[in-house]
Amino acid sequence: MHSTMPDDPLTIARILRHASSVHGSAAVSTWHGAGFHRRSYAEVGERAARLAHALRTRLGVRTGTGPRSGQSVVGTFMWNNARHVELFLGVPAMGAVVHALNVRMSAAQLAYVIRHAGDEVVVVDADLVEVIAPVLAGLSDTVRHVVVAGSPPGDGLDHLADFPGEVHDYEELIAGQPADYPWEEDLDEHTAASICYTSGTTGNPKGVVYSHRSVYLHALHVAAPNAYDLSARATAFLIAPMFHVNGWGIPHAAFLAGAGIVLADRHRTPAALARVIEEGRPTFAAAVPTVWAALLEELDARGHGTSSLRRGMVGGAPCPPALMAAYQDRHSVELLHAWGMSETSSLVTTSLPRQGLTAEEEWSRRVSQGQFPAVSRFRVVAPDGAVLPNDGVSAGELQLRGPCVTASYHGGPGSPRVRPAESFTPDGWLRTGDIGKVSPDGYLTLTDRAKDVIKSGGEFISTTEVENALAEHPAVVEAAVVAVPDERWGERPLAAVSLRAGSGVPTEELRDFLARRVRSWMVPERWTVVDSVPKTAVGKYDKRRIQDQYARNLLDVVLLDRRPGGGR
Repeated sequence: MHSTMPDDPLTIARILRHASSVHGSAAVSTWHGAGFHRRSYAEVGERAARLAHALRTRLGVRTGTGPRSGQSVVGTFMWNNARHVELFLGVPAMGAVVHALNVRMSAAQLAYVIRHAGDEVVVVDADLVEVIAPVLAGLSDTVRHVVVAGSPPGDGLDHLADFPGEVHDYEELIAGQPADYPWEEDLDEHTAASICYTSGTTGNPKGVVYSHRSVYLHALHVAAPNAYDLSARATAFLIAPMFHVNGWGIPHAAFLAGAGIVLADRHRTPAALARVIEEGRPTFAAAVPTVWAALLEELDARGHGTSSLRRGMVGGAPCPPALMAAYQDRHSVELLHAWGMSETSSLVTTSLPRQGLTAEEEWSRRVSQGQFPAVSRFRVVAPDGAVLPNDGVSAGELQLRGPCVTASYHGGPGSPRVRPAESFTPDGWLRTGDIGKVSPDGYLTLTDRAKDVIKSGGEFISTTEVENALAEHPAVVEAAVVAVPDERWGERPLAAVSLRAGSGVPTEELRDFLARRVRSWMVPERWTVVDSVPKTAVGKYDKRRIQDQYARNLLDVVLLDRRPGGGR
């Protein structure tokens, strides 16, 4: 028997059309430092149409039906704001590919990903022109047009004097263009929609190309009650940068569900984020743990209003349980883990506990990475390749596959897709590089990244477990644990901690506190107190940099006996 249902393509154009009509009164609200600039979804739809006309007729942006069909790639080097949302949805809706560039990447990595993705147009926020201009000057063989969004400070455009291509003003470019566009709804849903690059901490960043179909299915998953719970009654505050893991899927999911969006633009301090929450009144927010930790300090110190905020998602790294408890107890905000990666379109699991659990059982689900959705297939694999049972005990490498999980990496212009053996199994599963276990009811608990696990003698030390235990100390603001060489044991942990101002806690007290919470061989002998733990471009702890600083004797390291009460 054949289905009677039509093969109607799932595209971003359908999301944009639906949002700008049915949910036209919903809005993207961008904080400008003293208030919000509000742009309705109907206005976003019209401006995206004007943008699409300008890109096609004035800049020669090409559309197509596949990643090697001649589609143009449009890069964005921008903060989280309404213009960025217009590009995020409008570029793929017209049939081209959008590439959100990491504004904190090094110049060398930026040049690499722009060339590797084949960006022909780059749209830049005005106050970021100075940052990217030297990179663009050397990419004339790839980038033909630079579009500046907003008014550059002072003589900002002078920084583009060495760029040999054409420079345009965003508002002038789209002015006078038609406010309606024949969106490419007849695109093959497998057509490339956007490309996102991994952080590249251990080599060149790798490109993941999302299709219209994968984005649409992922948006349905993200908006669901078990995930971000987005609806026409919700407002989402996307604190995480839109260049990070495809915007965590939030712009697409919010437009699909009719939820409002609140964005902070360039205003990233804890005080600014607190004001955005107080005045923008989001019901939901998403950020990495370090941002949530800094925001908590601000909320506790200044007493900002958070009554609208019901749920917060923590991704990018494990969230210390103590941080979850603090938000719940002091601000009535339910912090939940959200786990995923660039290779999985962003979100996979969320740690919302199911009903009917005891308080202890509920908390064990809350502090896990969360429950798998039906859209993802998963397995835990031992080093010998054996698939382990989902018994909540057996730990191995997490592997995934599904319609929102990449099966390869982008090979660059004119190159075939690549599937390196360290990232994919011969039978097509994505090797996440995360070590963990899965409970019988499908909750994932990650113990570490495979590259971060400390192999000390015959024992394995989970850096996550040690970090979470240290985070429970009231004087600790941040704690990162890394592997360093040790003559006797091969590797031992080094703890890098930052402390609350004026706490004056001796390192011995931290050692004794930790020794009461983890097994004896997990307690570090090496400790360093830092003003702030180094972080990557997206706010994760930069463990490679800590290890490099240690190797170059740049850290003030205290040596302690790991036994409680032991001396230096």
